[in-house]
Amino acid sequence: MAVRRMDNVGIVVEDLDAAVAFFVELGLELEGRAEIQGPVADGCTGLEGVHCDIAMVRTPDGHSRLELARYRTPRATAEEPRDRPHNILGTHRVMFAVDDLRDTVERLRPHGAELVGEIARYGVSYLLCYVRGPEGIIVGLAEQLG
Repeated sequence: MAVRRMDNVGIVVEDLDAAVAFFVELGLELEGRAEIQGPVADGCTGLEGVHCDIAMVRTPDGHSRLELARYRTPRATAEEPRDRPHNILGTHRVMFAVDDLRDTVERLRPHGAELVGEIARYGVSYLLCYVRGPEGIIVGLAEQLG
């Protein structure tokens, strides 16, 4: 077997503190922060002069992580608009199972979360929605019903 597990999903952000606050409010736990630079960072990213701050947040079960990174150098680039629709090639989203979807959306609103569409019901099984969080990140939320 080639893959043992998915270790993390990396997301580049401009405001690291705001992104950490958003995901902590969602229910993830801050695992740690670090400053990254040097030949290994340059080598694996294919960039020169990498200097970034990262924060690792994990789900409460410890199985999934997000690595949030703020680049000091080279400066991060942004494609406009940041509120692109979900069907753009290469667009990604991260989805989380939550206990109470409506409550989660309301708790995330003060952190800048906006519904992408609406809260939708998938039969008798799920409530689903996408919210746009910090840096335009699309976050899927799913509440299993019954």
